[in-house]
Amino acid sequence: MPVRVVLADDQPLIRAGLVMVIADIPDIEVVGEAGTGAEAVQLVRDLKPDIVVMDIRMPGMDGIEATRMITKEAGAPNVIVLTTFDDDDNVYDALRAGASGFLVKDMALDDIITAVRVVAAGDALIAPKVTRRLIEEFADRPQRATAAPSKEIQGITDRELEVLTLIGRGMSNARIAETMYISGATVKTYVTRLLAKLGARDRVHLVIIAYEHHLVTPTA
Repeated sequence: MPVRVVLADDQPLIRAGLVMVIADIPDIEVVGEAGTGAEAVQLVRDLKPDIVVMDIRMPGMDGIEATRMITKEAGAPNVIVLTTFDDDDNVYDALRAGASGFLVKDMALDDIITAVRVVAAGDALIAPKVTRRLIEEFADRPQRATAAPSKEIQGITDRELEVLTLIGRGMSNARIAETMYISGATVKTYVTRLLAKLGARDRVHLVIIAYEHHLVTPTA
């Protein structure tokens, strides 16, 4: 079955460009288009898509609130935020609201399609060229950072804390296994436990948690 996608963007040309590209791809299907956040929320309820590609700045309900409303529902689709560099602060908020990916509008359409497949497969993705800027710019802001480890962080084991720190540094499971001298399967088990204990939706949110709790700093 193809991955069913809802596109939410107030610019018809952006939606039209994605629709044209996706039309020739057998494993992805656009099942709905929305010009506002409210329309996106309603389409998700009506159509039950697998993925929502969500702009942030839209009239009325913006993409952040729409993402929050969509992801809080049981069986919610994954949300990929599609925006511009000017929206960095908003993108951080969107990730905290439950988005599983962050892409920029000047990416090649083929890269956006690849991201849809990656997120649909259960992974999370942030455009490589903005990952460091996004995390570094907001992680140490006083209003976002936690001065002391939260109860959730205190509740994880030393070994889990080590894995979380390495995730925060952007390491893959294979690299973590190599660094800690453990198997890839063991790393996967640690990641699964961290997701459950910290209430994180995916790996993106584990990275954010690591930075917010100062397990990783921009110079680390």
